[in-house]
Amino acid sequence: MTDYIVPLLILAAVLLTLHRKENTYDILLQGGAEGLKLLGSILPALVLLLCAVHMLRASGAMELLSSLLAPAFRFLGIPPETAMLVLIRPISGSAALAVGADLMAQFGPDSLVGRTAAVMLGSTETTFYTISVYFGAVGIKKTRYAIPAALFADLVGFCMASWTVRWMF
Repeated sequence: MTDYIVPLLILAAVLLTLHRKENTYDILLQGGAEGLKLLGSILPALVLLLCAVHMLRASGAMELLSSLLAPAFRFLGIPPETAMLVLIRPISGSAALAVGADLMAQFGPDSLVGRTAAVMLGSTETTFYTISVYFGAVGIKKTRYAIPAALFADLVGFCMASWTVRWMF
């Protein structure tokens, strides 16, 4: 079924424009041009985020931050083993998935840490990525309260994920 979705969407677009007696090719070219403009406005932020995540992981700064923040995570009820996931998730979804996979490989998917990591991955957002993509797409340069509010929501998501797993486990 999924192999046919894109061809069916293109066919539907062609049939709709033919029904309206519009030039299908020109409309598809305009859409492609707008998509490339959007990519051009988003790409610098994405490259910056990916480079920053790689530098933080390669330098060992993430591990240092994880060990420094472990007492605060314990106080909040978050397993200290998931500290790296809590730090990396707002920045990069793919890096967070890699960290989550490492945690599940190390502790097992049915362990407290594995289940907590899985729920954290599903209940939080890649805040900086999302803000850079969506705000960049519409030209918003000043985020004002969006980043603090989103990071607070992520923290609540991490805590609730941990507490929920502890309650269920």
